[in-house]
Amino acid sequence: MKGMGNMMKQAQKLQAKMMKMQEELGSQTVEATSGGGMVKVVANGKQQIASIQIEKEVVDPDDIEMLQDLVLSAINEALSKSQEMVSSEMSKLTGGMNIPGLM
Repeated sequence: MKGMGNMMKQAQKLQAKMMKMQEELGSQTVEATSGGGMVKVVANGKQQIASIQIEKEVVDPDDIEMLQDLVLSAINEALSKSQEMVSSEMSKLTGGMNIPGLM
């Protein structure tokens, strides 16, 4: 039974570290661009879009579809980078163990 109590303490410590890490990741950002930097998207570690910047040169009223594609591409890349950042940090915390439900 002593081993079970020790395991519970370790699990509680891990949970506290994870909560702290999630808070920290919320303030960390990644950036993605498309169209040669004409569209820039910044996402945080909570997989939220923090900002979108569109250069006026890429805004063409006759080709809205291109702008939509550039924005979508940059958003998807930013979210992907954000997920990679979270996975990397989580891996450091768990020592590389794949624990279901943590990511």
